[in-house]
Amino acid sequence: MSTINWERYEVLTQTPGAPGFEQAMRKVMRTYISEVTEEIVQDRLGGIYGVKRGTEEGPKILFAGHMDEVAFMITRITADGFLKFQPLGGWWSQVLLAQRVDVITRDGKRIPGVIGSVPPHLLSDERRNKVVDVNQMFIDIGATSEEDVKEWGIRLGDVVVPHCPFVEMEGGKRVMSKAWDNRFGCGLVLEVLEELARTDHPNTVYAGATVQEEVGLRGAGVAAEMIQPDVFLAVDSGPAGDTPGVSDGFGKIGGGVVIRIYDRSMITSPGMRDFLLDTAESEQIPYQFFVSQGGTDAGRVHQSGIGIPSAAIGICARYIHSHASIVDKEDVEAAKAFALALIKRLDQTTFKTILDR
Repeated sequence: MSTINWERYEVLTQTPGAPGFEQAMRKVMRTYISEVTEEIVQDRLGGIYGVKRGTEEGPKILFAGHMDEVAFMITRITADGFLKFQPLGGWWSQVLLAQRVDVITRDGKRIPGVIGSVPPHLLSDERRNKVVDVNQMFIDIGATSEEDVKEWGIRLGDVVVPHCPFVEMEGGKRVMSKAWDNRFGCGLVLEVLEELARTDHPNTVYAGATVQEEVGLRGAGVAAEMIQPDVFLAVDSGPAGDTPGVSDGFGKIGGGVVIRIYDRSMITSPGMRDFLLDTAESEQIPYQFFVSQGGTDAGRVHQSGIGIPSAAIGICARYIHSHASIVDKEDVEAAKAFALALIKRLDQTTFKTILDR
């Protein structure tokens, strides 16, 4: 029987949260966090964290996902009512054409639209074989003029998020939605906070979510300055390398917990690596090593202060940084068990061992 609150994951993935515009997500996170702890802290960029104090004077742990998703910002409204935009976060232009989106107005209204595409009937042979650049794309919201767009409450600087419903796939093992990167992490943090409300642990845990990860790990640095943790555990979705067309890719969905040993933002320290592996193996939690060209919040936090031992853990998701991504339910279950085991084991003696290796 699943111990995961999948209904909550639907709320989390479907809530809009572009980088720098995480207000709706923060409100949702605050509501859920307040159900399990009255001690909540928030930094001035908008990251939010619940606090659970354990039975011993163990290390201070920051355990966090990130609230933001890859999205867009409106940069121009044409006379005919089309919207020009720029990416917020890392997009490959080839995944954008003909995809549905939601424009988020300043009062929180969602206006549906689609990234326009030219039918093949109207393309020359030369254009048909060329990749369309983002600066040539536009969003169609059904407007007939610039006046329509403004009357509907849309302004320059408003944001746009992908549109993809939360769908359990055939067989019941996997789930497709927008924003698994990184509403998975937000949901896992909440799962862990609930467990810590009824479980002893030898440390103090700050568990929540950062902001603006997709545009340069910005919120993680602010969180580290505010909380000054002894240890940081970033929880995130990494790109699955198990689909046709990917050679020598790391990670597959259904393969268990992801333990990053290297990415462009951080080399996992030997002490932290051994702690992660010892825990996974002794608890018999399926895991897989991961090497990535990307980065996580751990890349920013481990350089904070005098240096903070950090790790990036999580799961693989197919097709991240696109409109629809897929995760495996058993991976999420394994990630929850792994995170709880790490926190329960991280006492002062273990912390010193991590530092000494």
